[in-house]
Amino acid sequence: MSTETRGQSLPAVLTRERLGLAAIDILAVAGLVTYGYVHHSEDPLANPLGVVEPITPFLIGWALTAVLAGLYAKDIYANPARAARYTAVGWIGAANIGLIIRSTPVFEGGSPFPFNLVITGFGLVVLLLWRTAFAVAVR
Repeated sequence: MSTETRGQSLPAVLTRERLGLAAIDILAVAGLVTYGYVHHSEDPLANPLGVVEPITPFLIGWALTAVLAGLYAKDIYANPARAARYTAVGWIGAANIGLIIRSTPVFEGGSPFPFNLVITGFGLVVLLLWRTAFAVAVR
């Protein structure tokens, strides 16, 4: 946890800005996985719960790494270069956690090697672009 949030009350930590940032992160990760789901000839409208299964491991991975790395601390997202560095490291960790979770018997589909590269690479691009743009806008 960053020194900025340590010792503050919950309302001070859960600002609108941070909650908005987290919401868009969730939409970015979910959108990325949903795009892959549709690209593989699946219909999320016909099977809305079917798309939840592939999204869940990556949202769990992102939540864990984002909180542990302090990706929602103002000093991280107020500086575009720092936001890009932390986001890159955070997503690589999150993708690996998601892939590990996805390879367990609890989730269908596994994670063949090309998929590992695709989800890590595209997730990196999507999150880096949007979070760096956000950091530039906040600055």
